[in-house]
Amino acid sequence: MDQIIQVEAPARLHLGFLDLQGDLGRRFGGIGVSLKEIQTRVECTCSTEFSAKGPDSERALKYARRLLSMMGRQDAVSIKIHQAIPQHAGLGSGTQMALAVGTAVNRLFKLGLTSYEIAEKLARGGRSGIGIGSFEQGGFLVDGGRGDGDQLPPIVARHPFPEHWRIVLLMERSDREGLSGEAERQAFGTLPEFPASDAAHLCRLTLMRILPSLLESDLSGFAQGIGELQDKIGDYFAPAQGGRFSHLNIMHLLKQAKQLGFQGVGQSSWGPTGFILTDSETQAHALVRKLQPVDAGLELRIVGGSNRGHRLTVVAGMEETESRHEELRSRTRT
Repeated sequence: MDQIIQVEAPARLHLGFLDLQGDLGRRFGGIGVSLKEIQTRVECTCSTEFSAKGPDSERALKYARRLLSMMGRQDAVSIKIHQAIPQHAGLGSGTQMALAVGTAVNRLFKLGLTSYEIAEKLARGGRSGIGIGSFEQGGFLVDGGRGDGDQLPPIVARHPFPEHWRIVLLMERSDREGLSGEAERQAFGTLPEFPASDAAHLCRLTLMRILPSLLESDLSGFAQGIGELQDKIGDYFAPAQGGRFSHLNIMHLLKQAKQLGFQGVGQSSWGPTGFILTDSETQAHALVRKLQPVDAGLELRIVGGSNRGHRLTVVAGMEETESRHEELRSRTRT
């Protein structure tokens, strides 16, 4: 039988930017965490013509066509999407679909590309390196921002997310979406200059509170740091998204959580997905019960952090091999 390549890629939360000022020569930077229970799962095989079926199939097909064209190949693939991260919800759907399909095509035709090279060719990761880092290695990630050159933002720190911590996601069931594409670019263009003093504070907050608290499994310190960073970034983006949070009902639930003593609350990327940090499965379920009833258009979902990156499986005849990308790998890129 023809070789089948299966790739699973985890969703991620983008927890905030660090330096939107950029006067040190690098702009954006950011922090984020990979998620366990939400993923994109694709299957690719060689074919005489391009085809795709399943959720988000048009986007998957676009990525496969583009990568093969850029590599000068006349080949075609058949794609089956078993599961897809919700689009434009702040969970990294575009980057994970691009990398999942690109990685499958790369393996299928032995193109010899790295994840960063695939991302560059598919125009992903230009503003944030969190999605690529999540795909490669999972865990809690810090990226160093975009410099003046063509290189994508590098991951400068990666640490495991505590296994017992849980994240309550507040997700929109309707078609409401966060900003993306041209609308996102226009929004950045309308925002005022970010104060250098605020960027300095957010970087200090990350280095001296968020990261040490994570390594010590101190949820209180970690949540306080994330909550403070979210407040600062949310206020900056408020003119472009209609408030500190883009979804009114999610904002109300996040306020309720704060009143109950949960400080690690916020919105992933442009939303609308919101999140609340908790210290255990038990505490997460207790919180969900307290927050109900909620708007019928919202879903409350409890997830953990994923400390591994994507999973690639090769199916050839009766043989099946698996490759997991979990560890930080150093690369020299020119």
